Amino acid sequence: MRVLRAVFFATLFAFNSLAFGQTSPGDVVVDVPFAFSVAGEKLPAGHYIVAGQNDLIKIFSRNTRAFYIPTHSATRNKADGSKLVFHRYGDSYFLSELWVTGNTIGKELFPSRAERELASEKAEMELAVVRPHQK
Repeated sequence: MRVLRAVFFATLFAFNSLAFGQTSPGDVVVDVPFAFSVAGEKLPAGHYIVAGQNDLIKIFSRNTRAFYIPTHSATRNKADGSKLVFHRYGDSYFLSELWVTGNTIGKELFPSRAERELASEKAEMELAVVRPHQK
């Protein structure tokens, strides 16, 4: 029974590692140090992979299901490094932008209802930037 259990967990770990470990060029792998909201969903602090796909981004981790979020294009003057940009209102963080190294075109998320409500209350907004690990 122990051997069967060990084989089961080893197989489960291998599949989980393969599914999570496969990233594509342009994916942003980050450790977000705070809980945040995206598309009306609250996600815990943790390790995430964010991938741009046409007019969507996909965000997922080992502990959450994948979310597909509609976006629109954003531009910047200089091709900078990869980063996630969050809007912060008090203790609430909202994913706002995705930028990938070497690109002047990025992805901007539409504000959620909760973010729009905070903004309409004239709450002070600050930017929080999370960059991926350097390899």
